[in-house]
Amino acid sequence: MKRVVITGIGVATPLGVGTDETWRGLIEGRSAIGSITSYDASALRTQQAAEMTDFDPQQFADRKTLRSMTRNDQLALAGASLAVSDAGLDFSQDGSGDRAALFVGSNKEISNPMNILEGSLYARNEDGSVDIRKLGESASSAFHPLFYVEGLQAASIFYISQAHSLKGANSYFAGTAESGLTAIGRAYRSVRRGEAEVAVTGGYDDASSWWNMTKFDTLGLLTQRNDLGAAACRPYDAERTGTLLGEGSAFLVLEPHDRATARGAEIYAEVVGFGSAYDAHALITPDPEGRGLAQAMRRALAEGETPEDSVDYIAAHGSGTKQGDASEARAVKSVFSGDGKLVASSVKPATGHLIGGAGALNAAVAALAIHNGTVPPTLNLEHPDPACDGIDWVPREARRTEVRQALALARGLEGQNVALAIRAA
Repeated sequence: MKRVVITGIGVATPLGVGTDETWRGLIEGRSAIGSITSYDASALRTQQAAEMTDFDPQQFADRKTLRSMTRNDQLALAGASLAVSDAGLDFSQDGSGDRAALFVGSNKEISNPMNILEGSLYARNEDGSVDIRKLGESASSAFHPLFYVEGLQAASIFYISQAHSLKGANSYFAGTAESGLTAIGRAYRSVRRGEAEVAVTGGYDDASSWWNMTKFDTLGLLTQRNDLGAAACRPYDAERTGTLLGEGSAFLVLEPHDRATARGAEIYAEVVGFGSAYDAHALITPDPEGRGLAQAMRRALAEGETPEDSVDYIAAHGSGTKQGDASEARAVKSVFSGDGKLVASSVKPATGHLIGGAGALNAAVAALAIHNGTVPPTLNLEHPDPACDGIDWVPREARRTEVRQALALARGLEGQNVALAIRAA
């Protein structure tokens, strides 16, 4: 089995389009959460989110290509392109694309929702009833000509592969926070086993979009404390009332250690283990004791032959929901000592919950913490919840500390739990 290292990181979040910009925002303790401005959110109970107001997709694709891409796909291409550039690779020039893999994860469900709404109006009779035959007869003119193409869930695989000549193993993982981290775990094993010579991998989502906000607004997961602004998202705090969404992407480039050193690549960290487990408890509601998450962490540590007491930092899921944070804390304490010395933090109060991109962002954060010797804070943690005690959540301010071994965590809405073990190379 080969050693697998991270040689490229590409991050695009509401804190900035670029890894350095996002990392600087995290360490400085800034939050990109604010009132939604890209559409009228007055009908929603939650009217706060983290939006990428300065994102220009034309930096990553030409206008012709953009015409068939959703916002979701644009974010994916941005993150992947930033990671490939950071790794100093050009697959189209060196001919290595045949062994270059691509694994991505997201929560993409549909094409541009406005195109769906406009087309669906043709299916209405004068009395308001739905007429499928009428829709079928007028579908060619009612719907956007690229409606079905832009709505393909895994369309990002095409756009990224086309842009960077990636022709190796590939797969798309549908889900929520766990999807992007699952993609990274799959990429790690592909490189480790020799299936791929290099892998581009990550997650992305336009979670703050109108479509996603209307969906999550009804699930009871979002805070309705619009009056608090950015302070409304407060993981592990006794006064937390839910999460807030954001948009963005996070991608990594993984390759064998010997290949990376041979070409003189900068190495951020080494991926040493991946674990996943399922709660089998209830939809949307996590196992109160966090048994699935604990199992995922133990599996990742076991694969990496990593003792529990050697872990210096956890890039935690920390969404800010009552049940989610408490069960995560119990899971962590069941694996580790719970003596208050273990350092962990959540970046969601800064970037918003990126849903499909959240787990991948945690992997990037863990690698950057190792590389830079700094861990980002958990913003807005003013009154720690006793249910979440026994862990140092790095409240409010970043901290300089050596990180040799880290874990990145992600949890899905349907009970999925994923952990990735990363250490200094």
